[in-house]
Amino acid sequence: MTSTNETGFPWLLADIGGSNARFGLKLSKDAEITHIKTIPVVQHATPVKAAQTYLDQISVTMGADFQPPRKAAFAVATAVVGDQVAFTNSHWSFSRAKVQEELELSSFLVLNDFEALALSLPRLNASQLRAHKDLPTACGTLAVIGPGTGLGVAGVTQTKLGWIALPCEGGHATLAPTNNFESAVLDQVRQIYPHVSAERLLSGIGLPVLHAAIATLRGAPSTILTAELIVERGLDRSDAICSETLDTFCALLGNFAGNVALILGARGGVYIGGGIVPRLGERFFNSRFRECFEAKGRLDNYLKQIPTVLISDTLAALTGAAFAIEQQGA
Repeated sequence: MTSTNETGFPWLLADIGGSNARFGLKLSKDAEITHIKTIPVVQHATPVKAAQTYLDQISVTMGADFQPPRKAAFAVATAVVGDQVAFTNSHWSFSRAKVQEELELSSFLVLNDFEALALSLPRLNASQLRAHKDLPTACGTLAVIGPGTGLGVAGVTQTKLGWIALPCEGGHATLAPTNNFESAVLDQVRQIYPHVSAERLLSGIGLPVLHAAIATLRGAPSTILTAELIVERGLDRSDAICSETLDTFCALLGNFAGNVALILGARGGVYIGGGIVPRLGERFFNSRFRECFEAKGRLDNYLKQIPTVLISDTLAALTGAAFAIEQQGA
C-alpha cells in the first residue's frame, strides 16, 4: 500500500505574521487542514525552530500515524524576493534553502501572507464571511486588505488557467485624507513620520499612533496605549479618544479599501481580513467604512456595485498556502 508520505503528503502549512505563526497539516489531497496550532513568534528564534516544535507536538498527538511532511508552504508577512526572507514586523529571518534542508522537504514554497489569503478567496464559503450586504460571487478580480500587526494587501484574478494571485506591498502606499479632520490627523503624524503610509495608522502598530494624534488634536492627556487597550476601551466607550480612534480607523480603512478596489479593478469584491477588524464586530458594520468606501466622486456608482465582506475565518491563509502547493503540482 502506498503511504501518504510517498505521494507527497502530508503538507506542512504556515501563516506567519508579525506576532503569531499558525501551523497546520494537510494529510491527503481531499483532507481538510487539521492539527492547527498557533505559536507566538517571540517564543522561538526562527520559524524553523517554531515548525520543529509544532511537528514534535503533533508527532506526540498522532503517535504511530505521524509522518514528517514532504512538502511545505509558508505564507509570510513580508515581501518575498530571493533566498533570504526577513520579516518586516518581527525578529525572524530565514534562508529558504536552509529551511528546506533542515525540514527535509522535497518541495518548499514561500509566498507573501496576503498572496496566500488572496488565493483562498475563491474557496471561502458563507460560513467564513460576513458581508455588508450581498455576498460576493467568486469571479473576475477580488481584493483583500488586512489590518493585523501590519497592513497586508493583495488581489487575485480569474484567468483561463485558473486563479492567479496579485501580491503587492500596498499597505505601504501613502494614506490620503478625505476631510479637514483627517488632514489634521495626518499633519500631526507627519511631525514624527515624514511618510504616512496606510500601515502607519491602519494596523496593530498603527492604532497607537492614530490614537496619539487624535489625543493631541483634542487636547487630551497623552497616554500611550497598546492596540489591544484602544480596541477594548473604544468598544465599551469607556474612553472617548479610544472610541474616536476606532471610528477614524474604520473611516480611513473604508477610503483606502475603495482606492484598492479602483486600482485593481476588484469588481468581484473587496475582502477584509487580519486580526483587528473581526474584533470590532458590530462597531465595524455600523461605522462609516462603507460610506467612505463608496465616496469616490464620479466613481461612486462604480464602488456601490462592489461587495465588501469581512473574513471571519482567521485561518483562511492556510487554505491559500495549500492551494499554492496544488498550483505548483498542476
